Amino acid sequence: MITFTPKKITEQLLSVVQDRVRDVLEKRYGLNKQAQTQTLESIGRTYSITRERVRQIENYGIQSIQKSSIYPEYEPVFKELQKAIERLGGGVIAEEILLNELTDDPETKDHIFFLLVVGDPFYRSKENQSYAHRWYTEKTIADMVEKALRNIYSSIDQDELITEEQLIDRFRNELIDLTDKHDEKILKRWLLMSKDIASNPLGEWGHASSPNVRVKGIRDYAYLVVKRHGSPMHFREVAEEIQRLFNRKAHTATTHNELIKDERFVLVGRGLYALTEWGYSAGVVKDVLRDILEQHGPLGREEVIAKVRKERYVKDNTIMVNLQDPAIFRRLNDGTYTLVD
Repeated sequence: MITFTPKKITEQLLSVVQDRVRDVLEKRYGLNKQAQTQTLESIGRTYSITRERVRQIENYGIQSIQKSSIYPEYEPVFKELQKAIERLGGGVIAEEILLNELTDDPETKDHIFFLLVVGDPFYRSKENQSYAHRWYTEKTIADMVEKALRNIYSSIDQDELITEEQLIDRFRNELIDLTDKHDEKILKRWLLMSKDIASNPLGEWGHASSPNVRVKGIRDYAYLVVKRHGSPMHFREVAEEIQRLFNRKAHTATTHNELIKDERFVLVGRGLYALTEWGYSAGVVKDVLRDILEQHGPLGREEVIAKVRKERYVKDNTIMVNLQDPAIFRRLNDGTYTLVD
């Protein structure tokens, strides 16, 4: 992916600074034999100086390299990295994605990162609550992409899930001026800059904070299973599908108990669960009958059965047996059923 050897370049650039400055930079960026980055505090303890003094030495070292006589010799290296950012990310890309695309070797990633820091053609935006660390070559493009990501996040309800295709379509609409110039791979890499939007194990996208995306336990896996199925499922089927789709052991009894306790599910038949978001109401058959008659007024036998069957997977006879409770329902002279006053 790159035509130069990052470690050799950093060694040559570091040769222009004093020994202590070089040691600080090597420790700070993991460029020494240990290949481990160190904090300002830990480096300060080594030299018995403050973290602020370490930061000053670090900044001085980088500026010294940039002002050195050998720095211009490596302009082709920085140009190559600049083109990589533009090729892989259209001018802006998450740091982790960029480094992973350029190399699989952790040590080499440290050296490339140092070259990005020292290089003049690119800029780094630090990680914050909404975005990962990212590098860009054109601020205008970076700002447009971040604005589009914010708008997409706002367009998705808290617990809503959308397909990747739907998400890409929304992204294209937000970035009409840019999307004609870039393929879907770059759009997907831009999505990965966001910490507000993420995908779940089934590849569906939504708010990263939603339990439908940040799947933690049996309840969340069960929700994805039933939603994917699209119609009520028996709790045994749910447990089996969790095992099949996610390779996660789900005991039947445990699954049943979790479904009972989660408001996202509603019992609609013997062991059958549907999603509350589908419009099913909670409660036993009598509760459903009460709600229906309260909402619609007196109804005939067939009307009652039809409306209950939209809420519950029960036999007609079960519905009629529940209607015989004289404390709650009564049959009028015209054959319709209503609530007791």
